[in-house]
Amino acid sequence: MLKTRKLPLTLLLCAAALGTLGAGQAVASHGQTTYFEASNELIEGKTRARAFQQLQALGVKALRVELHWADVAPGPDSATRPNFDATNPGLYAWGAYDAVLAEAQRLNWPVLLTVTAPAPRWATSNHKRPYITRPSATQFREFMTAVGKHYGSQVSVYSVWNEPNHPAFLLPQWNSNGTPASPRIYRGLYQAGYEGLQKAGLAHPKVLFGETAPTGYASVKSLLRKEHAKALVHDVAPLTFLRTALCLSPSYRKSGTCGPLQVGGYAHHAYTLPAGPYYVDPNRDDVTLGALSRLSRALDLAARAHAIPGRVPIYLTEFGVQSKPNRQLGVSAAQQAEFDAIAERIAWSNGRVAAFSQYLLRDDPLGGPAGSSARGGVVGFQTGLEYVNGKPKPLFFGWPIPLTVSKSGHGFSLWGLVRPTSGPTKLTVLVRGKHAKRWRTLKTVNTNSAGYWALHSSAQGAYWRVRWTSTSGKRYEGPAVKAS
Repeated sequence: MLKTRKLPLTLLLCAAALGTLGAGQAVASHGQTTYFEASNELIEGKTRARAFQQLQALGVKALRVELHWADVAPGPDSATRPNFDATNPGLYAWGAYDAVLAEAQRLNWPVLLTVTAPAPRWATSNHKRPYITRPSATQFREFMTAVGKHYGSQVSVYSVWNEPNHPAFLLPQWNSNGTPASPRIYRGLYQAGYEGLQKAGLAHPKVLFGETAPTGYASVKSLLRKEHAKALVHDVAPLTFLRTALCLSPSYRKSGTCGPLQVGGYAHHAYTLPAGPYYVDPNRDDVTLGALSRLSRALDLAARAHAIPGRVPIYLTEFGVQSKPNRQLGVSAAQQAEFDAIAERIAWSNGRVAAFSQYLLRDDPLGGPAGSSARGGVVGFQTGLEYVNGKPKPLFFGWPIPLTVSKSGHGFSLWGLVRPTSGPTKLTVLVRGKHAKRWRTLKTVNTNSAGYWALHSSAQGAYWRVRWTSTSGKRYEGPAVKAS
């Protein structure tokens, strides 16, 4: 089980270098599913029940689950493929995954299932750890047939391979001449996965393409002379990866040798830097949260070239704001809560974005230094609502009732969400002056049926927060927020 995630090398290197509105007005032009990923706590049997209780109290309504091929396959450490019918789901050890998906189904939570590395040893080209080198598309097709037969309607959305543009999940990333290798490998895996689901009886499966990490290189040719083989373990920039996987030139002209792909959405991990959610990476082929328009434009150009369908929605399937004690990317715990809410508002305001996400309930342990993930090490994520010891952060209290405040003319624009609600509700907005000791009620506001609300206020203040009480009497109070 891959229990500690690995940070994109390029993102780490960059960090080192660097009146109430009515319900109709309060809502953007679309709905947005918010997935929560708490794999460590949900997969472990001893923590699963409590984790599900926490997620329910937080207002979670959808899950993302990463299914690691090697976790369930027969003989995962054998260099020789076992003699078995790989399309038969009864021959796999689904284990804890079954328990997690069954409970999600009981709660009526949609599940996004990302089927990913590591592969069984026998399904890789070199049979060497960490079993991510050129996984067999043929073997993956058969595995995805078994996945589709086993889970079927328990999964709302499927996705193929986590961060295939990152060397911790797929190798090789580059050919020996410095041109991208991983995009074409991924294209084969995606096509095989889609076909496998169809063979399982899912005529038109909803499958996400991409699952890309946010940063990387467009080419490493110039680095080969200086870094030699080390140059070949850098990430591939997400838009370079997208174009190459779709057989498009840098100007989005399509090769005649590739047919169009059936794509239900483009999955992306739009992590950002401590500079905040609005940060725009100077590399034009990188896509941090503040540069989502680059991805929208790339998808439109790809559709124009008939490589994918038109108006493919964007699924931000993994996101989180790092907090201290992460030394490379961490902000203060208070700022984590503020940035996370702003990030969600940015996604919600973008009509192209169909889904947002929260990665981690509890922080990972701290891992190695920047760059270690590309060479087999781990760099723990501190994006959780709790510290590694289980102590809640401000984000734990802010995530159920996110609040953003921004300066607008001579006043302030407020936006928020009551996540645990199942219909329209009321909440209280509080404000406090810079030198005041007490909070005062600014307004009681009504949400729409999805829990969203917005407010423009001319009242001056230095800090804002919200309070809400559920129908069962549970009281929620968010952290203090400053205007951005």
